[in-house]
Amino acid sequence: MRNAFIDELIAQAEQHEDIVLVVGDLGYGVVEPFAKRFPERFFNAGVAEQNMTGLAAGLASEGYHVFTYSIANFPTFRCAEQIRNDIDYHGLPVTVVAVGGGLAYGNLGYSHHAVQDYGLMRMFPNMLIAAPGDPMEVRACVRYLCANPGPSYLRLGKAGEPSFHDGVPEIAPGKWLTVKSGNAAHKTLLSTGAALEFAMSLATDSSYVDYAVHSLPLWGMGQKATQEGQVEAWQAVVTLEDHLEDAGFGSWLREAVTANPQLMLNIKTWALNSSVCGKVAKQATLNALGGLTPGAAT
Repeated sequence: MRNAFIDELIAQAEQHEDIVLVVGDLGYGVVEPFAKRFPERFFNAGVAEQNMTGLAAGLASEGYHVFTYSIANFPTFRCAEQIRNDIDYHGLPVTVVAVGGGLAYGNLGYSHHAVQDYGLMRMFPNMLIAAPGDPMEVRACVRYLCANPGPSYLRLGKAGEPSFHDGVPEIAPGKWLTVKSGNAAHKTLLSTGAALEFAMSLATDSSYVDYAVHSLPLWGMGQKATQEGQVEAWQAVVTLEDHLEDAGFGSWLREAVTANPQLMLNIKTWALNSSVCGKVAKQATLNALGGLTPGAAT
């Protein structure tokens, strides 16, 4: 996903002269192509993420679309006040990019685990969450964000994620994207972010082989109103996410249909449990420990 992001950002920067990339002294081996192509639009803010976010807000207030880039929790929780007051409150075109969503940096410990970030970012009323499920969705999200600049959060995996689309899909905020058609038209798996890989794996399990698979790469507080009509089309919707259940994606979908209690009953959530908090291991091990494995549905 990282390589798809930087490749697409360079392509968009060729067309949009207002695009700027600011990093927190990391991303080396990934960001250099952008820095070499657009040295006047690349800044290293150092290990000072709050300052990085303030710098981004200042540049955005002068007409730039700024992408900040760092690992997992560093550009989000460490910068929560700056995101809330400087970016979201003023509706500025800053895209906060977190690489290593979920437990992608499992071996680096809890400080690098992004398992509460949806909960934080979805509380900001102007924030659009972009959580692509594969490299093609990464490209689609970057294209959408560049065409529609505003406060946004782009949550990436790390590297090596498989592609499930043959080309770059058409996406829109709040719109479910069909990845696999199911034989049981009334049941679907609905994932966001890198949990799409788990959804596609789950769709081969005997208990879920007839389920359709959908991805929702663009969502947030502003997209709740569009969800009830889509949930109504299914008798069973199972949400999947590499995030804690509390304040996560499944919770967001249930909140979106609270006016219709029956629809709430049709939604089942499948998320990480809190046993992963504080554990150190590779991503696959932690995902299994946290319940992202067949047979562990909540």
